[in-house]
Amino acid sequence: MAQEVSKPDEQVVLGEEIDNVRVITLNRPRHLNVISSKVVSLLAKYLEKWEKDDKAELVIIKGAGRAFSAGGDLKMFYDGREPRDTCLEVVYRMYWLCYHIHTYQKTQVALVHGISMGGGASLMVPMKFSVVTEKTVFATPEASIGFHTDCGFSYMLSHLPGHLGEFIALTGARLNGKELVAAGMATHYVPSEKMPELEKRLMCLNSGDCNAVKSAIEEFSLDVKLDEESVLNKQSTIDECFSKDSVEEIIKSFETEAGKEGNAWIVPLLKSLKRASPTGLKITFRSVREGRNQTLAECLKKEFKLTMNILRTTISNDVYEGIRALTIDKDNAPKWDPPALDQVSSEKLDIVFQPFKEELELQIPEKEECRWDGKYEHSAYAKVTEEAK
Repeated sequence: MAQEVSKPDEQVVLGEEIDNVRVITLNRPRHLNVISSKVVSLLAKYLEKWEKDDKAELVIIKGAGRAFSAGGDLKMFYDGREPRDTCLEVVYRMYWLCYHIHTYQKTQVALVHGISMGGGASLMVPMKFSVVTEKTVFATPEASIGFHTDCGFSYMLSHLPGHLGEFIALTGARLNGKELVAAGMATHYVPSEKMPELEKRLMCLNSGDCNAVKSAIEEFSLDVKLDEESVLNKQSTIDECFSKDSVEEIIKSFETEAGKEGNAWIVPLLKSLKRASPTGLKITFRSVREGRNQTLAECLKKEFKLTMNILRTTISNDVYEGIRALTIDKDNAPKWDPPALDQVSSEKLDIVFQPFKEELELQIPEKEECRWDGKYEHSAYAKVTEEAK
């Protein structure tokens, strides 16, 4: 696997078993609980074990420190750029895990305090209950660094009202806790000072009964009233612009709207769009738009292909250039290749969306009785790796 920031003896995920309650704590606070290969493996181990444990009824997931999770470990991907497919195993395991999080058979509660971005938010949005606070910050900024909206978000964002999904995916716009509840990506809003008390209440409840859990959360939750300047109050403008059939048309329409009185909120988002990787924007747009007519399983299989093709630099090196500019050299001056949207052709995009051979696709179990099948170690990739040793 690629080199990781975590120390060998560091407990990056804590798993606790207390009566009928199970607690997962993402435990890399100094690194904003980013998701490494070790984190993915531990999450999968705990979740499978507890789903099969008749005594386990309620699973709580939270983050240590000031973040829930800032998403994938970008340094891990950057360090793994050579040799080819160094990060294939963690990518496969993460998408496979995403499917099981969405379809988990025990009651889950995510207590989301602080940053919840990209792949980190895939541990929040699909949960039966996701509790956010005034300090919660959500975004999917992957397109800006030459990547794509992944970990199931081409499915989740495409099912938001109107064209809010395309807007969030392309601009990397941040949503706060209230906005997440209003958009349907979180279930409850609780003031941050009440979160420790809520957690104690859930522990004392000692039950996975959905009605009981909901009632317990509602003892602490507040009704959401959006701030006047919230982007969710701009839905008609968002729909007008982001319903277009290409990224170029979206930007042109957004520019037109930016010139109208009262639309100053568009200016910083337009700047973000124009600074982003042209390749990342076009892949993300097509993926989210396709997600409208795809199942969760189809979206995850598609995203697995996209991720591997992007990491393999099949049509562009932008993802590594984006990570370099953001987190390695920190010069915030990426040199995109190609540098313009009109140079990212449909033919190029077709290459990264091309299906893999069946045995090289992400193996998502089709039957409930076999739902924990399809692990990486039983995949064609693992067999090739073993044979190469």
